[in-house]
Amino acid sequence: MGDVLIVGSGPTGLTLACDLARRGVPVRVVDRRAGPHRESRGKSLNRDGMGAMAELGLSERISGVGRELVLRKYFDGAHVNDTRLKDVLFLGQWQIEEVLREHLASLGGRVEYDARVTGIDQDPEGVTAHLADGRSIRAGYLAGCDGGRSAVRGLLGIPFEGTTKEAETMVLGDVRAPDLSRDVWHQWFTSDGGAVMLCPIPGTPVFQLQASPEQQADGTPLPPSPEGFQRLFDRHARMAGIRLTGATWLSAWRVNVRMAARMREGRAFLAGDAAHVHSVAGGLGMNTGIQDAMALGRVLGAALGGEAGARPLDAYEAERLPEAARVLADTSARHRRVVAAVREPGRGTEVGLL
Repeated sequence: MGDVLIVGSGPTGLTLACDLARRGVPVRVVDRRAGPHRESRGKSLNRDGMGAMAELGLSERISGVGRELVLRKYFDGAHVNDTRLKDVLFLGQWQIEEVLREHLASLGGRVEYDARVTGIDQDPEGVTAHLADGRSIRAGYLAGCDGGRSAVRGLLGIPFEGTTKEAETMVLGDVRAPDLSRDVWHQWFTSDGGAVMLCPIPGTPVFQLQASPEQQADGTPLPPSPEGFQRLFDRHARMAGIRLTGATWLSAWRVNVRMAARMREGRAFLAGDAAHVHSVAGGLGMNTGIQDAMALGRVLGAALGGEAGARPLDAYEAERLPEAARVLADTSARHRRVVAAVREPGRGTEVGLL
């Protein structure tokens, strides 16, 4: 059986689907969500991510949506300096997914929504995925690209080893700030260690907000809320008259540094956040998942289209598991650098790119 079932339609799953489809491999993509989202989430492509888009023939389309940005840094309310980033293209994750979905459609594929995988059976000939609605899908191979809370990883019984740092948290959301310049990524830091950042999502009126959370009396972080976003902005940005409106995708993030014990279980594979999660410092998460997808596409394409049988499949874990371990260590070091650096006026998240 020469087809592949992909669970999850984020950047990792869609990149894999496009790569396999262009190689002539039949693919089926399922997602537990009701439909596409419009959340900024991962918001940048680095050289590796753009290299993958180029390989898929999508450089022009992606570049037409994204843009390079200047980081404008403030300290205790005062503008200190600007830093232009090189080799980083900013755009919302939903915009990347939209380009990939359209490309997949041009190759004859689509995403099937409302399809939650609840069971996985394997035999020497293939994989059967059981869905919550009672359906079953049979495929030659399965790829779990369904995020950090991966159902596929759990169903395969693969441990997700590492640590979660409950004390290191951040609130996020998509907001509008009609009277704020959209030409730069605004980063406000304060001498008490607090921060709020607003990054413009190109072609939209939306900013992605990232901020240190408000604390309750017992020291635990308050959950994100539109009112809380405004209080955080007022406290750290100190720009009277700027009102944040239309808050959506209210989320909280904490430092998780975890990696799957293995990335292959028979005919099933893990890629992206399903296989590894780490600090956001350096913006490597989505880009690393895209690299996983390209590597998995190569080995599945070789196994299904060549004379080497299943032997190329071992190359995926051999290549990507050590890379995942390296990225976990690297991003943890980047995170420590950023946390230390932003206490110094004029330094911002660019420190994590070094």
